[in-house]
Amino acid sequence: MSADSYRVKRICCIGGGYVGGPTSAVIAKMCPHIMVHVVDQNEQRINQWNSDQLPIYEPDLDEIVKECRGRNLFFSQRLQQEIRDADLIFISVNTPTKSFGFGKGRAADLKNLESVSRLIAKYSESNKVVVEKSTVPVRAAESINRILKANQKPGITFQVLSNPEFLAEGEAISNLMNPDRILIGGEDSSEGREAIAALCEIYLNWIPREKIFTTNTWSSELSKLAANAFLASRISSINAISALCEATGADVSEVAHAVGMDSRIGSKYLQAGIGFGGSCFQKDVLNLVYLSESLKLPEIIEMNDYQKSRFAARIINCLFNTITDKKIAILGFAFKANTGDTRESPASYVCRHLLDERAKLCIYDPKVPKIQIMSDLTDYSPEDCERNRSLITIVSNAYEAAKDAHAIVVCTGWEEFKSLDYQKIYDSMLKPAFVFDGRRILNVEELQAIGFYVETIGRKTARPTLLNRYISSD
Repeated sequence: MSADSYRVKRICCIGGGYVGGPTSAVIAKMCPHIMVHVVDQNEQRINQWNSDQLPIYEPDLDEIVKECRGRNLFFSQRLQQEIRDADLIFISVNTPTKSFGFGKGRAADLKNLESVSRLIAKYSESNKVVVEKSTVPVRAAESINRILKANQKPGITFQVLSNPEFLAEGEAISNLMNPDRILIGGEDSSEGREAIAALCEIYLNWIPREKIFTTNTWSSELSKLAANAFLASRISSINAISALCEATGADVSEVAHAVGMDSRIGSKYLQAGIGFGGSCFQKDVLNLVYLSESLKLPEIIEMNDYQKSRFAARIINCLFNTITDKKIAILGFAFKANTGDTRESPASYVCRHLLDERAKLCIYDPKVPKIQIMSDLTDYSPEDCERNRSLITIVSNAYEAAKDAHAIVVCTGWEEFKSLDYQKIYDSMLKPAFVFDGRRILNVEELQAIGFYVETIGRKTARPTLLNRYISSD
C-alpha cells in the first residue's frame, strides 16, 4: 500500500461538539485545499452550525466558521455519504462516565464510540484513516480496530490513529492555532507510519514539525488522561492550600506566586477557585482511577468536591447560618470564562447546595442559555424539580441579579464582572451586602471601601466595622 492511499483531500468529522466543531473549523481555515465535513445526528446542533447562532461559544470561532462555511467547511447529517467519501475520519463523539453497571461513576461509556465504529465499517467503500479525537481509555483504539476489521468489506483496510486534543475551553481556537504540541499515536508498521504521515501532513500546513510528536497508540491515549490528571492535581493542591490560607491569614495568591517561581513547578494552573469543572478533568481522573487504583488519585476528586461544598458552607455561615428565602445573586454559571459549557460546572454544585437550603437564586451568565441552567439545576426527583423551579430566576444582566439580594456569589471568572459598577450594585442590595468571590477576580479593598462584606477563596478578610455591629446586635 502506497502513501498515496492515504492522501487526504476530504475529511469527515463525526461529532459537532466542543472538540469536533472548533477542530474542523481551524483545519478548514488553515487547509483551504481540504474539504472538511462535520456530521452529527443532532438536527438542532447542525442547524445551529449553519446559522448565525453557533451551538457553542469560543472566542474567534464565529469568524472562522463564517469565513470557511460553504467554501470548504460543511455541516450536515449526511453520515453515510460523508463516511463513504472521506479519506480521513475524525471520531469526536461524547464518551461520558458510566452511570450504571461495572465501573459506574468512574469508567468511560464507549457505546457512542462503538456505534460510530460500526457505521464507519458499514459505509466505507475505500481505505480510511480513522482518528480517535474523543478522550478514551487506554487501548480504546484496539477496540475500534477490532470492530472495523471484523466488519470491513473485502479489499478495504483501515488504519486507526490516536490524536487527542489538548484544548482549554475558552481558549480552544488559540490552542488549535498555536498548540504546545500535536500528539499522534499509531501502529508501528509501514501502513501505520503512512497513516501517521498523512495526518502529520495536515497539521504541517500551520504547525512546525518540532511540535508534532508521534508515539505508539497506547502512549498517545494515556498521555491525554495523564496530562489532565496532572493539571487537575495542581488545581486541587492549590485549593487545599487556599483552605489553609483562609484559616491562617495567608493569601493564596502570594503563596501561589512564591511556589510558581520555582522553575521545577511553574506558575500555570496554580489559581485557586471553587474547583475545576468541564467535561475533561473529572472524567479523565476517574477514568485513570478505574484503570489503576494503585495511582491513588481519588484524593484529587475528593478535594475538588470539598472545595465546592466548603465554599457553599462559607456562604451559609456568613449569612448568619440561614439562607432560606434569601435572594442570592449568582454571577456566572459556565465552568470557566469564555465558554458556554456547563458540564461539571462548580457553579451548579454551589447552586445545588444553596437550593437545598431553600435559597432564592437569581442567576446571570453572559453565554449560558436559560434552558441549559434550568436543565442543570432541575435534574432531581419530581418534588425537588418543582421546588427548584420556584426558587430559580434567570436574568439578562448582573444588575438585575443583584437587586434586592442579600449576597453576590461570583462563580465564573467572566471579564465583565471585574468592571461592574459595584457602587450601583451595593446601593440596590439589602444590607449588610455580601460578596463571595469564588474566582478571585475582584478587588477586595475597593469593595470593602464601598461597604461590602467580602469573602474570597484563599484569603481571610477582616469584617468591616459596620458588619460587626450587625452581628453583635443579632
